[in-house]
Amino acid sequence: MSNLQAIDYVPLAPALVAAIGAIAVLVADLVLPLRIRPAVLWLALAGAVGTLIASLALIGQRRGTFCTPATTLPGNVHVGQACSYELDGFTLFFLVLLSAAAVGTLLVTAAFARDATLPPGEYGFLLLASLTGALVLAGARDLITLLIGLETLTLPTYALVGLRRGSGRGAEAALKYLLVSVVASTFTLLGVAFTYGLTGTVHLGRINAALSARPDIRALPLAAAAVVLVLAGFAFKLAAVPFHWWAPDVYQGAPTPVATYLATVSKVGGAAGLLLVTVVAFPVYWRVWGWVLALVAVASMTLGNLVALRQRQAVRLLAWSSVAHSGYLLVPLGAVGMSGPDELGDAVAATLGYLAFYVAVNLGAFACVTAVGRAGGAGANAIDRYRGLATRSPALAAALAFFLFGLAGLPPTLAGLVAKVVVVRAALLGGAGWLAVAVAVNTVIGLAYYLRLAALPFRPAAGAAGAAGGAGAGAGAGAGAAGLAAELEPAVSGGDSGHAVPALAPSTRTPVALVAAIGLAVLVVLVVGVLPQLVLGGAVVPGR
Repeated sequence: MSNLQAIDYVPLAPALVAAIGAIAVLVADLVLPLRIRPAVLWLALAGAVGTLIASLALIGQRRGTFCTPATTLPGNVHVGQACSYELDGFTLFFLVLLSAAAVGTLLVTAAFARDATLPPGEYGFLLLASLTGALVLAGARDLITLLIGLETLTLPTYALVGLRRGSGRGAEAALKYLLVSVVASTFTLLGVAFTYGLTGTVHLGRINAALSARPDIRALPLAAAAVVLVLAGFAFKLAAVPFHWWAPDVYQGAPTPVATYLATVSKVGGAAGLLLVTVVAFPVYWRVWGWVLALVAVASMTLGNLVALRQRQAVRLLAWSSVAHSGYLLVPLGAVGMSGPDELGDAVAATLGYLAFYVAVNLGAFACVTAVGRAGGAGANAIDRYRGLATRSPALAAALAFFLFGLAGLPPTLAGLVAKVVVVRAALLGGAGWLAVAVAVNTVIGLAYYLRLAALPFRPAAGAAGAAGGAGAGAGAGAGAAGLAAELEPAVSGGDSGHAVPALAPSTRTPVALVAAIGLAVLVVLVVGVLPQLVLGGAVVPGR
């Protein structure tokens, strides 16, 4: 009998398209003349669109690849066939969400195609390579594949954060990101080693079978420790407490499109991995990870919102907001620690639903911040410089307010409201009323900074606003045309002010690609707000 495994490439199609796109971008960057080299970003966008199309083409299919036959684990535990990569409703949900978020991120990036400090070839290659890892992670059903996907998702982002040439702050942010990531990965690898040593398998379903059939193993403190350690790496990707300190500095030190990617695609990948290890590998430990995630959720919500109140930089504010939303995201899973595994299906659906709503609204918010940064002059990332935006660009001001209302969970952005309702409902159904109260209290705290930023564009520009750029930019409608370097070079360590740099390419027009990104985000948020079943109907437990 041959030991060679039959490989089904169909479920791998989205990841293969992303990988081929990354290689195509790299080759095109090498052979194209310098004057048209920025066009490779459009090739990267085509690769992301191809990934989305390949994902949509798999709707309704259930397949697996890299499968191993039935076997017997230590302790005489018989298990059936297991596959390292599976395509089911859960995987498909993430394939579509990840691909769509990557398309939106690359549309935002196209506004930077002429920025000499952000090399388009390297950027497009690294982003698609990272996307490939995220797509592999979504379908992984063993710990090795899961780790490979996680590291392939993460490693290119170190380079993306520090990609801006000549930027000391970018290098500092990349180093901080790397150090925290290494610590989190070490914890995860240790947990994987403990899990394999206890169960004799790395396949997620077989780990669950071994733990369910061996109460002697379940009773060991080492087994519970393994669960917590494995979760650490995914808590880092979510920027959840205590693995959250990298997010504000990295988001602000990185180019804004990279911050957009980290807040959407990277966070979605972390959520996919966390759901897989909790729901597929360790459901018998629902008390352990349920209570851990409940405490992490409350800590993330509270700390993220309280620190966001003091921010005076838009990107940094959104970074702390991202920490808070990681807490909201974990509430349904945390409620399982009180309700038991019977509510696991509802908890997963609520988590996936909230994740999809959050990605759509957050991508739109980052796109608006990017547009404001291009049009507002030196120091435009400062929140006070948003005054008077409605006079210069009423549509952009309205779009920014729309997305901020969504992040706050307020109408007319129904998607944000539905997301909050879904999370609170999951907490109440799980018997975790105190978690629902924590969500409500933190939602009220979040209103303070979301509404403040949403209102600023509709207030008159300060009389001294022209002096802030040091170049005689007035408070009038056409004042302060910005260069990319001014928007891309904020302070990493400070929360209240950024250091302006000379403009590179003044522009008062918002690029068409950026307008398209904002418009598509508005459209998606409106559709999923009016028809939330489009998202919630596709939110299923792995294996279904």
